Amino acid sequence: MTGLLLLCLLLLCQGQRSSACPHLCSCHGGLVNCSSRSLTSSSLPTSFPAETTELHLDTNLLTTLPNGLLDNLPSLRSVSLHGNHWVCDCGVLYLRAWLLRRPTGLTSHLGVSCSSPPSLRGRLVVYLTEEEVLESCHYWYCDLAWASQVCLFVFVVVQVVLLVALIVFLRRFERLSKEARRTKEESFTAGEDPRENEYSLMKDSSI
Repeated sequence: MTGLLLLCLLLLCQGQRSSACPHLCSCHGGLVNCSSRSLTSSSLPTSFPAETTELHLDTNLLTTLPNGLLDNLPSLRSVSLHGNHWVCDCGVLYLRAWLLRRPTGLTSHLGVSCSSPPSLRGRLVVYLTEEEVLESCHYWYCDLAWASQVCLFVFVVVQVVLLVALIVFLRRFERLSKEARRTKEESFTAGEDPRENEYSLMKDSSI
């Protein structure tokens, strides 16, 4: 019985959250207005009221839309997405697919154009081919590969410098060790000579 009560409370809380107006947006009936709020892809609300019929996300700083953001809005009829800085790489695949599923009579795709990469700047997202999008996914991989090669080269150079320094140090240490050993042997030999001479003199005098 307690478990059933908790489940009911959980469903009630979720229903209240789903019908709440998102932070930084204004709501009036089925209209949710989030335009001109300087929203970025990270500060964009994660959900909207299920009864939303008109959604304004235009004139913000959006570059991508999170996957599934607009999928749970069955009553949605109009979305404004223009005036954003859409990056047409792998992250635009969800937005492109969602626009392609919209009825041809709607104008949700108007003004939804690419800001980058340069090869696709100004192109409408909905008219991008899948090959163009997938190809654009690789341009930043090239930069990453180049940066990785530079880092690898620097790492190898540092390792070579350390190895050369180690070899120079070992050779110098070996030379100093030899000099110290030779100096010790010379001092030991020099210390024995007076005793040998004294022993010879004592031997001669006894004779």
